[in-house]
Amino acid sequence: MKINWGTGIVIAIIGFISFIMFFVVKMTTSHDANHDLVTEDYYKAELGYQKEIDAEQNAKDEIEPLQVTNVKEGLLIVFPNHYDVSAVSGNVSLYRPSNKHLDFDLPIALTNSKFLIPNERLLDGRWDIKIAWSYQGKEFLFKKSITH
Repeated sequence: MKINWGTGIVIAIIGFISFIMFFVVKMTTSHDANHDLVTEDYYKAELGYQKEIDAEQNAKDEIEPLQVTNVKEGLLIVFPNHYDVSAVSGNVSLYRPSNKHLDFDLPIALTNSKFLIPNERLLDGRWDIKIAWSYQGKEFLFKKSITH
């Protein structure tokens, strides 16, 4: 059987469409590409964004900035030394972009200027950390992506 150029073009187009449809079906049914939003109420959180911007600026304007470092025992958060630790209140939120079931929040309870998140709570990989605290009626916010 002899295939002319018109038949060859039709076969190539059908093959290309089949190839594209295969990947469309594979990607829509695959659970590997299922990524969740960081927050469930994204649009509600968007309304309070100016407060977050102001709190982040307050944290950047501090004389002694907040420090977040990986240590052998876990993730160490060091607050400024001039703080009265009994007057600091807030929350540490850790988000795992790849799996929302690993997200957790911890209240800030300081006995000294250091706060430790133990290794048992953190799996290896990327985490988005968000530290929101208030001190002397002023709100502060620190955000950072870390790899543990």
